[in-house]
Amino acid sequence: RNLLRLGVFITLAFIYVPLLVILIYSMSPGETLQGWPPDGLTLSWFPKAIQDQAARDALLNSLKVGVVATALALVLGTLASLAVSRHRFFGRESITFLVLIPIALPGIVTGIALNATFTQILDLKLTLFTVIVAHATFCIVIVFNNASARLRRMSTSLEDASADLGATPWMTFRRVTLPNMRSALVAGGLLAFALSFDEIVVTNFTIGAGEKTLPIYIFETLFRPNQPGKVYAVAVIAILLSMIPVYLATRLTKN
Repeated sequence: RNLLRLGVFITLAFIYVPLLVILIYSMSPGETLQGWPPDGLTLSWFPKAIQDQAARDALLNSLKVGVVATALALVLGTLASLAVSRHRFFGRESITFLVLIPIALPGIVTGIALNATFTQILDLKLTLFTVIVAHATFCIVIVFNNASARLRRMSTSLEDASADLGATPWMTFRRVTLPNMRSALVAGGLLAFALSFDEIVVTNFTIGAGEKTLPIYIFETLFRPNQPGKVYAVAVIAILLSMIPVYLATRLTKN
């Protein structure tokens, strides 16, 4: 038991000590990082981070991309999960494999592929729209996994009974299948949003010039002079915002 406790402590320290370092640096009073530990602590960087118009615009872009990409993922991921979980057809396992591939690919490979497709094949200008499409490709996987797992645990007896009583397929889905999938879809959507909100590699290859999401803003501003305290404060705010959907998704998946 003591060894297990030690293992849990080491694991949590490995994950959260770097985040604690960011929190402490965000309260460093100096305009440059002078080493460890900081000379003092202050909260003055947080109001500056909140008042930074560039950071607020980047946050708004991240929210826009996350919400729309999640909405697309919810529709497409749910349809795909219903197809492979409730129907038997040739190539069903292959479709499942193909849907899961984007989440396993290195982000830089996905980014290069999407950039070439948008700019060379489709001749599209890189904008927030291309970022949304790019994020939806891997957000679908999260929704698909959650929805498929719930459908595997759901008996088809209620759906069969609904059909026997004369309900159309759409009515059966709306009144029987969807209510039983609701918590899994909400959890999948929240996790997909969190993944989109934090994404930087794929975003960097698919976003237009002059536009930034919050992760890109943090990455670019971190190396500017006299900015580290504010950037670390923005990073802390981003961590707190990212924790909300993950926490809600964890609570919902228990149901």
